[in-house]
Amino acid sequence: MTEPVTPRLRGMRWWDIDPVLELERNLFPEDAWSRGMFWSELAHARGPEATRRYVVAEAGERLVGYAGLASSGELADVQTIAVARDHWGTGLGGRLLTELLRAATTFECAEVMLECRVDNVRAQKLYERFGFEPIGFRRGYYQPGNVDALVMRLTDPATSVNGVQGTETHG
Repeated sequence: MTEPVTPRLRGMRWWDIDPVLELERNLFPEDAWSRGMFWSELAHARGPEATRRYVVAEAGERLVGYAGLASSGELADVQTIAVARDHWGTGLGGRLLTELLRAATTFECAEVMLECRVDNVRAQKLYERFGFEPIGFRRGYYQPGNVDALVMRLTDPATSVNGVQGTETHG
């Protein structure tokens, strides 16, 4: 029996869009992002004026997760975090979120916001472990299913990254 491969994180590139889309459609069939949405995000992730950070997780040759963050001034927004079902509970979600919070710190953001489906308790627990707090709802945010979003906020992402570093998280 072979040892499981620990996923390696790296910056997302254009050639990752097809495997990301496959995972996106598998995990979020009703409200999956389009190819154009990922291209647009990656266009803002390179160069000295970058306002985005997107990463992928690879286990061997297989893409098993991805995550993205957008920044504007002192505010960052977690755009997406996705982990293949067979990697749930391994800590990969926490590793991806940690990478996004590091990016928010690099972008000098004082707060990080995110929206999470109200029915995605697994993700909410991950965010809470990192210090995110619920601050409101966006009714019917996820379409076409008309599912509400829980809005969560983290103040001082640098402190959160330092506080969870070395702590085992599952997500």
